[in-house]
Amino acid sequence: MAQGNPISIHGDGFTLAKEAVQGTAGHWPVPEGTILAPLWKRISAFMLDTIVVMGVLYLITSILGGQAGSIVQAYNIELLFGGGRSTALVIVNWFLIFSATYFYHKYLVSSLGRSLGQRWFGLAVVREDGEPLQRLDCGRRAISKLRYMIPLLNFIFAVYDARHIHRRHTHQSSIDLACASIVVIANSLPPGKRLHLR
Repeated sequence: MAQGNPISIHGDGFTLAKEAVQGTAGHWPVPEGTILAPLWKRISAFMLDTIVVMGVLYLITSILGGQAGSIVQAYNIELLFGGGRSTALVIVNWFLIFSATYFYHKYLVSSLGRSLGQRWFGLAVVREDGEPLQRLDCGRRAISKLRYMIPLLNFIFAVYDARHIHRRHTHQSSIDLACASIVVIANSLPPGKRLHLR
């Protein structure tokens, strides 16, 4: 395409499209050719991650406490207001859910560059410049993701972030904006930027 064509965002010359992308973000050093992850893949990856975390917790708590002590009891409202051991069980289960979700998202993204769900869908979490996300930012992302685990409120947070992803040219959720991360199609990153992905 011609250098002055306002539609092109590739090439070395100035274009209106490049200026719009850089001007809107103010700092958009994403590697050329990188494809941002579509919303449906991000949602699907998170759902798969949640199934993995909850599945492991269900197996562990069912083996240790039987069906009456399994992680699904966290959603039993009657137990929450039952007092004594019943209330303690619900609190412990929610502690396990939040802890497991936090550690899962923090350490997998920190060590693999993505969660298992994101790996399944061919995604990666990187900084806006395509470099690996730092451990501190992985922790901030993981803590923010806990909002999706809160019953009823999770739907509100999910809709809010889905609108962010859909409307922003950078496809960033509020969580991404807070730690300057992007979620991309892993194979679209330049080869040198993919070395940390597992």
